[in-house]
Amino acid sequence: MASRTSRAIFLTGGTGYLGRALIPHLLRNGHHVRALVRPGSEKRVPTGCSTVSGDPLNGETFVDAVQPGDTFVQLVGTPHPAPWKGRAFRAVDLASARASVHVAKERGVSHFVYVSVAHPAPIMKAYIAVRAECEELLRRSGLAHTIVRPWYITGPGHRWALLLQPFYRLLESIPTTRLSAERLGLIPLETMIIALVWAIEHPAATARIMTVPDIREVGRRLPS
Repeated sequence: MASRTSRAIFLTGGTGYLGRALIPHLLRNGHHVRALVRPGSEKRVPTGCSTVSGDPLNGETFVDAVQPGDTFVQLVGTPHPAPWKGRAFRAVDLASARASVHVAKERGVSHFVYVSVAHPAPIMKAYIAVRAECEELLRRSGLAHTIVRPWYITGPGHRWALLLQPFYRLLESIPTTRLSAERLGLIPLETMIIALVWAIEHPAATARIMTVPDIREVGRRLPS
């Protein structure tokens, strides 16, 4: 069963694909959620969530809104990642993670949850390189943290990858390709949200990494 101890959660990327799905679950579980949004985007945040106006690339704009003991959830990222978006990955994903980790350490947050990406992988090398760099920033910070490594999250507007399911089943049935296929497997949005809620409600004492098999296992064990 999930711990329902009410937590104060500061979240970046609240208007994105994951953020809009995650926030209602956290609110239903009794948590107080504050989402960092750019000015003018307040109405895109789910009802019941508090908003903080600021720039996720500039920690000075939101440092005062982060409180000691908060759980910090980092969801900012380039929409629809693609191999040709290398500059955006560094300008947005890396810059926002650097700002968030710095603020979280300065303010003494209790737990940092970071959505990274599964690796290694034969494609999306620029994206993986940036996410790995963000993971290293977090490790060096000394913050208690959970790194969640999905590959592709299927859901509204992200269903094309479901066509690959027969191919995945084939690879998972072959001993030499099983581990890679599982590590780079598809995850339904609902399963990803269950795993994120679990990670938030069960903070790591030091450091934890959740891979695709871990995400799936939490999704199987817990109700939505």
